[in-house]
Amino acid sequence: MLTMHPTLLVGPADWDAARLPKDEFLARIAAFWSGCDPSIGSVVIYGSPRDHAELAYLTHFTPKLEPAIALILRAGEPRLLVGGGANMIGAAKPLTFVETLLPLRDAGQTIARWAHELGSGGLALINGGAMRFGLRQEIVAALGTSPSDVTAVVAAVMRRKSMREIALVRDACASLAAALAAMREAHQAGRGMTDVVLAGEQAAWRRGAQDVRSLFGRDGGLAPFTVPIAEPADPLQVYVAVRHGGYWAEGFAGLSRAAVPVLRAAQAILDKAIGLARPGAPHRDLARMLADQVPINRSLPVTHKHAGHSIGLALQEAGGLDAASDERFAAGEVYTVRVGLRDDSSAAIVSAMIAITQDASDVLWRGDGT
Repeated sequence: MLTMHPTLLVGPADWDAARLPKDEFLARIAAFWSGCDPSIGSVVIYGSPRDHAELAYLTHFTPKLEPAIALILRAGEPRLLVGGGANMIGAAKPLTFVETLLPLRDAGQTIARWAHELGSGGLALINGGAMRFGLRQEIVAALGTSPSDVTAVVAAVMRRKSMREIALVRDACASLAAALAAMREAHQAGRGMTDVVLAGEQAAWRRGAQDVRSLFGRDGGLAPFTVPIAEPADPLQVYVAVRHGGYWAEGFAGLSRAAVPVLRAAQAILDKAIGLARPGAPHRDLARMLADQVPINRSLPVTHKHAGHSIGLALQEAGGLDAASDERFAAGEVYTVRVGLRDDSSAAIVSAMIAITQDASDVLWRGDGT
């Protein structure tokens, strides 16, 4: 989902070696290199406060104020250039296992020097598409060529979560559940729309969330609030995305003090969708089933073309659940799956977070529709 994003990241982001030891990152780096062109000897990874999933995956570093650039070698220790000058190095050290941290100055010349030190091994780029135009041109000018882009290689590796990653996604789902429980309680108490949304956000922040994003509306429409809305709404459609421990969980839920038939019908269709999510099953089978169950005249714009996607360190990873996809579910992947449905009187969107296991899928969270 597209949501408003914060201009400043404030949540906790320190590296917890007990939950994600250095060996976890070394295994990720090794998996990346196994899928990479053997002629490439090093990669430069760019990350910004808004777009840093790949950087966090390989270094755990989350840039909060200014961009950061990492160098990952086939042989040798990684290095990290941190924005903000030399006085930010001390603050950056707790965020990563990388020991060599330098200020992000003259990035083009620094990367060119790295490339020269490495000799014949080719240098590639990850997440270059998110890089500021001026910085990208500086790097190209210093190298004398435009590095190849291997973002797709690391994106493919990121899709398969380790058991440690699944545990972190479960934590994010627990924060999501707390947020929606608080929203449901506030809604049952008859509070206004803004108060309902804020109750959920506050519950997630209290659990240590790093980022919380929400949308709300009636009849299946969703938008952020720009001014306080004291008026209650019943039913009320809500969407919440929570980032906890670096990993995202998102959910749609319909809040109502009375039974809503369309909400129950959407939940029943979601049950069928979850049953189709198992290793080896094509994405398109799930998407086509939803298209059959929810014809165009009963669908909603949010869910008509996209039944969900892979989720993890990025709120939306590669791996969309659509009818044209040739991809298949695989063990270790985590998805958000959603169903939108309308009838003559109302509309509802419901969803679930699922992890693909060796022989089925495990529901990490789902809206209960009450």
